[in-house]
Amino acid sequence: MPFELSVDLATLAILAVVAFIAGFIDAIAGGGGLLTTPALLTAGMPPHLVLGTNKLSSTFGSATASFTFYRRKLFHPRQWVHAIVGTLIGALTGAVVAHYLPAETLNKMLPVIVFACGVYLLFGGTPKAPVDAEAPIKKKWQATQGFGLGFYDGVAGPGTGAFWTVSTMLLHPIDLVKASGVARSMNFVSNAAALTVFIINGSVDWIVGLAMGVSVMCGAFFGARSAISGGAKFIRPVFITVVLGLTVRLAWQHWFSVA
Repeated sequence: MPFELSVDLATLAILAVVAFIAGFIDAIAGGGGLLTTPALLTAGMPPHLVLGTNKLSSTFGSATASFTFYRRKLFHPRQWVHAIVGTLIGALTGAVVAHYLPAETLNKMLPVIVFACGVYLLFGGTPKAPVDAEAPIKKKWQATQGFGLGFYDGVAGPGTGAFWTVSTMLLHPIDLVKASGVARSMNFVSNAAALTVFIINGSVDWIVGLAMGVSVMCGAFFGARSAISGGAKFIRPVFITVVLGLTVRLAWQHWFSVA
């Protein structure tokens, strides 16, 4: 019964608010899944259903943000064909692997992944764009970068957008805004590919996913416009605080609490 409501209305409303914030943040700096994944887990959903439902809502946000960057001519798909193909293959592979992981493994793994991503974003910093910002985009590492991050997004997902932004600035001569455009677009490719696998396997809560998806889409619309206009630094302290707070609760729930 895929359309049966699995959470109460108050919880659904809270998830929608979290999704809006996540969509806004994800469109600016990536890492929105660091909010939605713990929120879904703490709502009591099984881990496989969390991954599939989160992919559904994330696809809405990444599609909205990537289209906004494309429309502003800050992402050119022809320059990133190798990355797109690598991301597609990696995400499909990762989603299949995630489907066959035992629920107990995911319960233990996801808090660690989310917490590690939060710590990385807190202490990792943001690399500077290379001096030659007009140099042509090289294709040498695109497929490898795409497969690795696509696979991770298919298996888990939290922090993928942030990792795309950082790695793109390290590997290619583009600035933060254009790297964000690449990140949002590749995030859409991996989200859509992984979502297909989760749908086939019945691991999606449609009501929760669609409700959160609409909220993520609204947040992504405003977030992408804010990122393009140049203001994202104010969000970082709030983002890191919320992420670490949620992951501490999540780790306590799955690692230390007694059933």
